[in-house]
Amino acid sequence: MFSSFFSATDPTAQNLHPVTNGVAPADLFGELGPDDLNWVCAGGFVTETHIWYYRLDDGSFLMCQIIHSAVGLWYPTVQFTFRLYNPATKENTWRSVNVGGFVAPAPGSNDKKTCKSDKFTVLYKPATDITEETYSITSNPADDVQISLDASRVASVPGFKVGKGPKGGYTYFGADVANPDGHVFHKFWPMTTCKGTIVIKGKAISANGSGMFVHATQGMRPNLVATRWNFAHFEGDEQKTSATMMEFTTTPSYGKKGEGSGGVVVNVGCVVKDGKLTVVTGETIWPGELADDGALVQSRAKHHDTKKDKDTGYNAPTRLSYHWKGPSLLGDAAGTLTASVDLSVGDPQAYSGLIEKIDVLAEIPGPLKAVINYAAGVKPYIYTWLNPATLNINLPDGKEEQVKGIVFNEATFIS
Repeated sequence: MFSSFFSATDPTAQNLHPVTNGVAPADLFGELGPDDLNWVCAGGFVTETHIWYYRLDDGSFLMCQIIHSAVGLWYPTVQFTFRLYNPATKENTWRSVNVGGFVAPAPGSNDKKTCKSDKFTVLYKPATDITEETYSITSNPADDVQISLDASRVASVPGFKVGKGPKGGYTYFGADVANPDGHVFHKFWPMTTCKGTIVIKGKAISANGSGMFVHATQGMRPNLVATRWNFAHFEGDEQKTSATMMEFTTTPSYGKKGEGSGGVVVNVGCVVKDGKLTVVTGETIWPGELADDGALVQSRAKHHDTKKDKDTGYNAPTRLSYHWKGPSLLGDAAGTLTASVDLSVGDPQAYSGLIEKIDVLAEIPGPLKAVINYAAGVKPYIYTWLNPATLNINLPDGKEEQVKGIVFNEATFIS
């Protein structure tokens, strides 16, 4: 990662190579390989995570996340975070704990999709003729919280990354793709189900529902990767339709013309309809270039009518929109599919559906906090919401559908 200090690279050379580079619309769907979901546990400055998101049958929102953070020469830190939020009662259970003894694979397994620590065990079971591909999660993140959960990929909906082959899913930072400064990747199970039990303060809660899973890394210090992140996951009431989007905006250092040309927006997403992966989207919008509203593939998150939030100091959205467009993956329905969600959340001081405004520096491990604090002006906050929403779908045959459901979304401000 230090090669750029000693090279004769043109300082105005392109030093961002987004996941969409050279990927034709017909090739956006990249099948996951057998190792794509393996824990990498790389050294240097790398943050790696596995996250499971679920809407439970009672309407609650569940998240389980494992975060592996390598920070230079320090020993990696590992966190387990858990959230159970009930929108009816507003009860919000959040636990975040640093764990010890993390290993991948888990003892007794050769599969690096498995892992174990002193607070959790995650085992992986491949699909068979009669069972679905499944993660089994058991955890005691706190004395008053116990988790036992099976998270299974719906067999008819394959996992994916944007782009094919071993480099699919990757955005590279630095002029030399073969020796980059860093990278970002996202690999998805876009439709999953969960079954299990959560015990909170002695009360057992049925944890059956539907959602998604993502394996992601930031292979560079987080404050160098992006200034903004957007994430949204729509889950239809009938549990057969969903839509997912992940977007980041690069720092000024990484863009088409080197240092100072950043602010590039990189976005990936997908739509699942009637239990089938219907479209995969990926789009890069370079600063100074207008988004092409006639483009065959579109993947966009927008903040509208922003207002200054006195709690965080950021200009926060009062309305958000998410838009997907791309060629249908269904062999019997060729053509273009579009989908959109438009969500009003109101004033930042009285948000509708706000779960929490998370002060990131208050939650992350000490070594990583020290690295991020070193960068002046870095003050990361994550806004999280859960609201009723409608996914508007325009099908290749010209028909329109409106699917009722909920959307969990995040807006992250870093600097």
